[in-house]
Order: sequence, then structure tokens, then C-alpha cells
Amino acid sequence: MKNGFFPVSIFLMFFVSVGVRAQQSDAVRAIEALKLPGVTVTVAEDIPAGDFTPPGGQPIKNLPAFVRVAAVSRPTPKSYIRIEIWLPKERWNERFAGTGNGGGAGSIRYGSLASGIRNGFAVANTDMGTSPHVDSLLNSPERWDDFGHRATHEMTVVAKAVIEKYYRKSPRYSYFVGCSTGGEQALMSAQRYPDDYDGILAGAPANNRTHLHSLFLWNYKAANEADCFFTKEQVQSITNAVLAANVGKDGGYPGDRFLTDPRMATFNPDVLDTCLTKKELDVLKKMYVGPVNSATGEIIYAPVPFGSEAGGSGLFSQQRSTVHHYPFRWVWGLDFDYRKFDFAADMNKVDAVLGHALNANDPNLETVRTSGRKILMYTGTCDPLVPFQDALNYYERVVEAQGSLKRTQTFFRYFLVPGMDHCGGGPGPNEFGDGISDLSKSAESNIFVALVKWVEEGKAPDKIIATAFDERGGVRMRRPIFPYPKFPHYTRGDPALPSSYQGVEHERGVVSVAAPKYLK
Repeated sequence: MKNGFFPVSIFLMFFVSVGVRAQQSDAVRAIEALKLPGVTVTVAEDIPAGDFTPPGGQPIKNLPAFVRVAAVSRPTPKSYIRIEIWLPKERWNERFAGTGNGGGAGSIRYGSLASGIRNGFAVANTDMGTSPHVDSLLNSPERWDDFGHRATHEMTVVAKAVIEKYYRKSPRYSYFVGCSTGGEQALMSAQRYPDDYDGILAGAPANNRTHLHSLFLWNYKAANEADCFFTKEQVQSITNAVLAANVGKDGGYPGDRFLTDPRMATFNPDVLDTCLTKKELDVLKKMYVGPVNSATGEIIYAPVPFGSEAGGSGLFSQQRSTVHHYPFRWVWGLDFDYRKFDFAADMNKVDAVLGHALNANDPNLETVRTSGRKILMYTGTCDPLVPFQDALNYYERVVEAQGSLKRTQTFFRYFLVPGMDHCGGGPGPNEFGDGISDLSKSAESNIFVALVKWVEEGKAPDKIIATAFDERGGVRMRRPIFPYPKFPHYTRGDPALPSSYQGVEHERGVVSVAAPKYLK
């Protein structure tokens, strides 16, 4: 400043800055005043660039400036669906990403929201209506519908309205990204609300919900009724024996510590008679069968896959944990007694009460195909929590409904990831961009970017390069994964390099298929 005069350039910068802030504040106030049926906006605030601590959470570092919107949707009098929408204040890429939850939900996944705005997306998440805890839904049919499908749709509708109000235009493209429960949300959206998203990335989908949870109850019941529990060392020895009998025989590298295609594995648990008692072997054999109707012997759901027994949520966890028994508590109350559960009549009751709300098993995706929308689905072959066999069977039923694999692959492709545990981790390649990503990344190594390219440019993914990192963050291996029914076969050369593998078609199907009444 000279002679008491304020430089014009600084004055103009100040004026523009104030004008922008005022405009943004007006937009935020408009969001606060947004009127949607059954929806209350509880928070609409400007968040400056830097660190942000979400309610009840840990600080999230280095975020761009954004507008945070929190809302509650009550489509029924008993519903209470929490929703958060984050909007980048600069460099919005004109895309919206709905993100999935996990387990019984009950809270907002702020990490997914942060990932979205860092990569230029307007992004939303929901607690799926199960706050404060999944067991709060006892005797609440309306909230079962919220958890099963309605909360995700409400999140989407509210988010798009907020986006349009703030940016004064709708997103050019909308994507949904989720794994596990998020994978169920993804397939439920495709089946019930096909107009909600242009592209869907569904990981390890828990879409056959009531029957998936019968697996957890089956394994828990097998161990507890026999009063027979495996140690971690025993479970690892089981997996080691499976690998010793099968590794390298399914196209994978002979030195792998995982199976490429567990459907090709054969294993006789009796070889473990030196380290397991007869009682323990009987429990293991029952777990390998998986849940069946106690009256008819009909298959209810797939067992844990060979080679996944020692996974993070594998047999050691399932034999003692009741965390995934909440659907049974919804039906019978907090005093649900697993010992009285009958896998015939009681399974029928669970399906009658919850199946229509929770299960996303409809293979008719014709609306998705004819509207030009796209789906990518993936599961890990080493996932004991949501076994890949059920997702594979669902995909095969979609193929049957479409009339051919070729027709199905014009809009829906399924990737099996060798050696990956539940939504990540595991001994095999497990990093391939399965969350919201920077769109400048290569589609060949990032499945989310591949989905965007498919939706927006018509380039269908024929191969994704997945990576496994060591404990220090270095690359341990890179391996291609292919749309089912192709699997990576080792040819020659360095087994850590993707060039040492080629895609080879395996026989389709070849998994235990549940009885038709358990696919509804």
C-alpha cells in the first residue's frame, strides 16, 4: 500500500474472493432449505481445505475444500436413514459416486467420502438405516426394507438433488462402488433401481443375504454343538494341506501360496488325521459341506472355498463369532438360541420374513443392458466370508437369462481374483483399484477406471493387472485377472510378472448350486 491507497489488484482479489464465498454460502443455504419428501437436511456447511474430523471419527488429512451435507430420510414413520454427501468446491469432474457400506452398516463410511472428493467426485454414503446398531432393527419390517434396498436408493435420490442444487446441473455420469454389503447394495440397485447408476462396481456381493448368514450359523453350530474348536495353527495346517495337494494344478504358478481356481481342487480331510482328532475332522467335514436343508438335504448356500480356511474371517473366526447372526435375532429376538435352529422349517421362516427385503437374487438385468449401463463384479478365490461360488452362480444365472455369455459380457463382466481374501488382502494379488480412483490412472491396472472407460467410451475391459505388495510397500507380484470364465495360467518366466501369464478359459459353473427356493 502506498500513500494510503489500497492497490486495485488486491481490492479486486478481495472482492472476487468475498463474492465466491458469498455465492457458496448462498448455495449452502439453498441446500439447507431443500425440500424433499420425508427428508431433513441436518447439516450443510463449508469445510475448508486441510484436515477434517468427522463426527465420532479420526481426523482425515489433506482434504480439498468441500461442502458437507448431512441428511435424514424417513420414507416410513419408523425409518431413520442417515445420509452424507460431500461436494468438491473446485474441480468437480461432473460425476457422482454412491458408495457402499459393510457388515450390518450403522455408521457413515467417511473414508469413502474422502476418497471421492480427493478424486473430483461428488460422493455419498448411508448408514443404511441401522444406526445406532444393527440389533436396533428387531421387529422393524420397515427398517429391514431400508437396510435391504431402500436406504441406498434414498441416498442416491437425495444426493442427486443436492448436487443439482449446488452445482446447478445434474451429474453427467453416476457410479456405484461397494464391496461385501456394498456389493449387495450394488446388485440390489441394478435389480430394483436400474436407472440410478450408469456404472456399478460390485465386490464380493452379499446379495444372497439370508442364505449367506446361514453359512455363518452352520459353521458356528457345527463347532459349538460338538464343543470342538480349531486353533489358529490347526486352521493354517488345513489350508497348508489343501495347497500342498492342489497348488499349480489349476493354471497358477506351482510356487503360489494360494489357489487360482478352487473349483478344480480336490481334498480329503482324512489326510489330517495326524493333527486333527476324529471329532475335529467331523466338524471340518461338516463345514466343507456347507448349510443344507436338514429335512431334504437340499443345498442352502456354498461352503467356504478350499484354500480360504485360514483367511481373516475364516473358520477360526466363524466357529466362535455371532456378529453375523443379526438376521436371526431380527426374527427371533435378542434371545435367539442357535441350538434350536432347524435348517429346514426355521430357514423357511427366515426367508419368509426377510428374504423379500434382503435378497438380491434376480438375474433379470435386461433393463440394465438395454439402457447401456454397465456392471463389473469381482470376488476373491480366497474369501471365506462371502464365498465366490455364490457370485459365480449368480453370474451364470444372468448368462442363462440373457441367453449367452457373449450377450451378457456386452454389459456385465465378472472377475475372479486368485488368492484375494474378502474385499482385499490375502496371499494373492489384491490391489487393482477397486475404490474411487483418479481417472488419469491406467484402466489396465484399475478396475474402477476401467468401468468409467466402459461406460463413457465403450471400451470393455478384457484384462486387469492386479498387484500384491510386500510389508514394506514394495511390489511382490503383479498378475493379470480376466473376465470369467478366463483364469491366469502361468506359461514361463518370472512368476511375479504379468507377462508370464495368459488367460485360459476354464469350465463354466462347476460349483455347488443351491436349491431354487434358496435363490430367491
